[in-house]
Amino acid sequence: MKSLCIIAIKEIQEGLRNRWVLATTLLLLALSLTLSFLGSAPTGNVGVRALDVVIVSLSSLSIFLLPLIALLISYDAIVGEVDRGTMLLLLSYPVARWQVLLGKFCGHLAILAFATILGYGATAAALALTGTPIEADSWMAFARLIGSSTLLGAVFVAIGYLISAQVQDRGTAGGIAIGIWLVLVLLYDMAILGFLVVDQGRTLSAGMLNILLLLNPTDTYRMFNLAGSAGVSSLSGMAGIAEVQTLQPPTLLAMLAVWILLPLAAATTIFSRREL
Repeated sequence: MKSLCIIAIKEIQEGLRNRWVLATTLLLLALSLTLSFLGSAPTGNVGVRALDVVIVSLSSLSIFLLPLIALLISYDAIVGEVDRGTMLLLLSYPVARWQVLLGKFCGHLAILAFATILGYGATAAALALTGTPIEADSWMAFARLIGSSTLLGAVFVAIGYLISAQVQDRGTAGGIAIGIWLVLVLLYDMAILGFLVVDQGRTLSAGMLNILLLLNPTDTYRMFNLAGSAGVSSLSGMAGIAEVQTLQPPTLLAMLAVWILLPLAAATTIFSRREL
């Protein structure tokens, strides 16, 4: 445990010294504030709750931005240190390879959690300071957003480690990371939408839709946040999908956990057998 903490603290310190990571945190804060206040401005006229609008806006932002940030800070976690020769130095200490990987994971996850809580929490605080009435179930949905956003970041950190454990150079790792981001964030949903348009409900059952949603962590995250609350789902336009799919929030959270554990376990296995 002590070795894990030391490696995690080392990753946090290196991340905080990286101006790009700090700039990304500030970008997340700025975008969340902008989306929230622009999106919640007309809510007094249309009768929807301001924080529900914020949740819809931030959920969409998270799906695009958090996976990209997670991959960019993790894709060279292993191969980068191997290239620089620092991995051999690190492993010369009495520390196992799995401890190195898990320590790095904890450090990167702490950075992502800090950025998410700071950016999104500041947005909710600013909205509350304006005097906007916020109901208890909206606060609950917002807490779900922050927790699940951290899990989504953890999924893509684990995927980044799996990439980094397999490839031999940073350029290849970066290219694969961007490709995975494009597929899971953009192309996968476009393919599902295209299939739904062509199929017209003839062959795609609710069970098949559930499986398709679970096969993509971003869709699992989207359903957990945008269809898990009645107010948010009606505002996000996903009320119809929420009626078709039968996945419950515990199932969606469990699937996000599986998406974290499987790539992380695979990365640990590959790294333990890798020749340095």
